Amino acid sequence: GAMSVDSITDLDDNQSRLLEALQLSLPAEAQSKKEKARDKKLSLNPIYRQVPRLLREEFDRGVDVSLEEEHSVHDVAALLKEFLRDMPDPLLTRELYTAFINTLLLEPEEQLGTLQLLIYLLPPCNCDTLHRLLQFLSIVARHAEDNVSKDGQEVPGNKMTSLNLATIFGPNLLHKQKSSDKEFSVQSSARAEESTAIIAVVQKMIENYEALFM
Repeated sequence: GAMSVDSITDLDDNQSRLLEALQLSLPAEAQSKKEKARDKKLSLNPIYRQVPRLLREEFDRGVDVSLEEEHSVHDVAALLKEFLRDMPDPLLTRELYTAFINTLLLEPEEQLGTLQLLIYLLPPCNCDTLHRLLQFLSIVARHAEDNVSKDGQEVPGNKMTSLNLATIFGPNLLHKQKSSDKEFSVQSSARAEESTAIIAVVQKMIENYEALFM
């Protein structure tokens, strides 16, 4: 739906279920049987387990899932984020974490070339998946601003700028180690700086994905 805010921090709880579904989070600690039973009854709980179990289980079983109108776009978006979050090794790999972060210390004209070389060092599957993901996020960011259609009608933007997208997806693509929700909530100044660096790297990749994959 249409929103009239410019950043994620301006949203209230009723304005965007999509942003709630994609909200920053890290893997929760192991669930009890009672919690698992509760989750099966939920259609969407953006704070704890974000994706309906049935939808995720179909993908986990390798079922050819056909996404139709009855599927919530918010659930599908959350499923993508949960897939990236739950990978045993992040898409940009722990091994290259420091190298990716340190590209920010280079001169601006050197950063893209270095990012491209680091992408070449990724496993082929990671590299291909990253390409498709950045391509998709770039398309989403392209529709962030309000515009006017051919027939003169105003079309509200989705407000998902490259910065907002990097804020949402960055910590799931690039991190040193998985943390519990409790650990993540304790935000030290060092961790805040680290998060800012991660977001900056992923934002640059979204904005320059075509050049990075030439």
